[in-house]
Amino acid sequence: MAGQGAETAERVLGEAELGAAPGERATLVQFSTAFCRPCRGTRRVLAEVAALVPGVAHVEIDAEARLELVRSLDVRRTPTVLVLDGAGRVVRRAEGMPRKVDVIAALGAVL
Repeated sequence: MAGQGAETAERVLGEAELGAAPGERATLVQFSTAFCRPCRGTRRVLAEVAALVPGVAHVEIDAEARLELVRSLDVRRTPTVLVLDGAGRVVRRAEGMPRKVDVIAALGAVL
């Protein structure tokens, strides 16, 4: 994905951290804030990709409400997108609004 930062494969996120059930094969985790304009477009792109790929879930997290998680994952801006594999490991990370093709490519590397 464009804007890919350091990968943090040692970190595992589950339903407790996400506040929602992860996908069976992969999870697209989006950190957003209420007044983040690119977050709306990111939400649309990730929801479309999750709907296209079986076993993939999209989970949006309000960064302001989950500051402890934001800090532990070193999220510095919104939107930030994490791609988790089926075990919940963070395998990709990007900041800013991703392009649909980049999200699909990132998932292809995970699946």
